This record gives sequence, structure tokens and C-alpha cells, in this order.
Amino acid sequence: MKKIIYISLLFLLISAITSAQQSPQFTQYMFNDFVINPALAGTKDYYQISSNHRFQWVGLADPPLTNTLSINGPHGKLPMGYGGYIYNDVTGPTSRTGITGAYAYNIEINRDIRISGGISLGLMQYKLDGAQLTVKDNSDLVIQPVVYNAYVPDAGVGFYAYADEWYAGLSVSQLFNNKLNLLEEAVGINKLKRHFYLTGGYKYEINRDFVAEPSIIIKGTAPKAYQFDLTARVIWQEMAWGGLSYRFKDAISVLLGYIYDEQFYFGYAYDIGTSDLRKFNSGSHEIMIGYKFNDIK
Repeated sequence: MKKIIYISLLFLLISAITSAQQSPQFTQYMFNDFVINPALAGTKDYYQISSNHRFQWVGLADPPLTNTLSINGPHGKLPMGYGGYIYNDVTGPTSRTGITGAYAYNIEINRDIRISGGISLGLMQYKLDGAQLTVKDNSDLVIQPVVYNAYVPDAGVGFYAYADEWYAGLSVSQLFNNKLNLLEEAVGINKLKRHFYLTGGYKYEINRDFVAEPSIIIKGTAPKAYQFDLTARVIWQEMAWGGLSYRFKDAISVLLGYIYDEQFYFGYAYDIGTSDLRKFNSGSHEIMIGYKFNDIK
């Protein structure tokens, strides 16, 4: 079906890449931390592979759809780690697809605390499908029914401190502030902004069976545009969990998860919107599937 999108909406869609949050968001960020912070590579004793699938604002026409697949783990003998991930993020006629590799080096501060620093390098494709856009006949803007592409390198840096009971991280993505020359004659030169992520969490042992884990992520672009998520989950026998999350001025979320045979893990999150968009959609769904390999350190 041919979609008619007026000029004001067209500007809104294209300018999405210059908004406060250009990068995909995840409710289950605590299981997707390597994707936002390369310093996480090798901080566990094993390799793990994770996939995340987010279906945002179900019910809207052409809502955001995000998929990621990542793997990372430690060197067998040296205090360092490696990893990589691929991702695809689609919103209406626009999409971002990329591949990224990461390296991290870990340092022992004392018997309880370690710190890690990491870097990531990758390539991203930003695409605009002009065939999905039609404007008013009296508009001066002419969009050809072709696919506009921009390929740009990407990079990130991160730091991470952790112990058995707590963790804290700081990372920056889209370091290069790359320009995207898409429809330059109509909307100017767009730029990928640097994104900052600050994360932290703490595990509190309630008793032998239950552990409480509050966590937070603050994300955005400096100096004004930012957003934060507050999450609290309860873990039973290191096997199943449930929790609630609040995203500032955006959503309240319910989280559920299960670990099978100490290797396969599954997670689900459902977002209930609190912004004006809640009137036009039935919420967001997010699925996480992963596998932990045997310890190598």
C-alpha cells in the first residue's frame, strides 16, 4: 500500500538521526551491556552469545524494530577480552545496519575489584528508502523512488569497574560524529552525535534463595538531552527473575527471565507507555535469548 507522508512528517523521520537518542534503546540493558560498552569484553570467565529483539510501539504504522547479535569472552591466559556484534534498527523508511568489533584489557585492583578499558571499531550503513515516501503535489521537495545510502565508520570507548556485588560503567559511542549526506539539498547535512552511557548496579543477598538487584542507566547526548532507566529485579536461586523498570517520561516495564541448565538464558520485557504515544500503540515487546559457554578461565 502506498503511504502518503506529508512534508512535516518527512522532516521528522529524516531528522530522527539527529535527535537526542539516535541509538537503539533496550529495556533489558543489563543483559545487553557489551553492546553499549566495549569494556565488558572478557570480564566474565566464559564466552557468551546473546541476541536481543525489540518490537517497539506495536500498533503504529512502521514502528521501530531492533535486532542485535553479539558474542564476547576472555583470552584464555591473558587479562583481556574480545568480542563483536551485528545490529539492524529499522524505523519506517529509515534503517541502520552495522558490524562492530571490540577489545578490552582488564586490570586487578585488589582481590575483590577489577577495572577494564575497551575500544570498539565498526562500519554502519544508514539507509533511506525513497520508494516509501510520497509528499504533497504542491511541495517543492522531490524525492526519487530510490534507496539513499550512507556508509560511515564508527567507534566507541568504555570503562568498567566491577566486583562480585556491584558494577559501574561509562562509555561513549559514535565518537567520530560522522556526517550523513542524505537528501542534502532538502534537509542539510545530518550528523551522528556522540552518545554517553553511565551504568551501575548492586546485588543484595536477601537470603540463600533470593537476591535483589537494583540498577540504573543514564544515556543521551551532552549537554542537555538525556534519559534514564531505573530497574529493580529479584533473582531466585540464580535461575529465575522478575522485576520492574521505569524509563523517564517514556514507559514502565515488566521483566521476566529464566536460566536453563546454567547455560541457556531467556528474558522478556513488556513496556507500557507513559508518554502521549501510548494513545496510538499497545506497548513494546523485547525478547532476549543467550547461551553461556563453559568456563575457560
